[in-house]
Amino acid sequence: MTPQELAAKTGENIGTSEWVEMSQERINQFADATGDHQFIHIDEEKAKMTPFGGTIAHGFLTLSMIPYLSANSDMPRIDGVKMGVNYGGNKTRFISPVRSGKRIRGHWKLVEMIEKRPGQWQQTSEITIEIEGEDKPALICEWITQLFV
Repeated sequence: MTPQELAAKTGENIGTSEWVEMSQERINQFADATGDHQFIHIDEEKAKMTPFGGTIAHGFLTLSMIPYLSANSDMPRIDGVKMGVNYGGNKTRFISPVRSGKRIRGHWKLVEMIEKRPGQWQQTSEITIEIEGEDKPALICEWITQLFV
């Protein structure tokens, strides 16, 4: 697909990822990588005494899953992309916690696709991270990626 063809899908839902489990092991690894060892994430016994009833994933862990979910989605791929880099996010909101052992998946809606200069495109997508079996999503954000074609 060309960048122009993708741009024609502005306003449309453009993809859904596969489900991925937010295991306690993944949560613990993220805690070690970031130094965020708050008990609500890693101490299953203490976390049982909270309103969550158990450990929950870090919000930033859920946010950081976007590239993985994107790579494992049915979104259209742009032909000839040499590189894609994160440019930033807008309106990130952590709606519901992701309990350890739950599965999540991402949904993408194309908000904007503009050519910044020849061969460089800026893609803005609204991303919703769904929690399997839950009414409310884990997070909703607007994510911006620079694509070099």
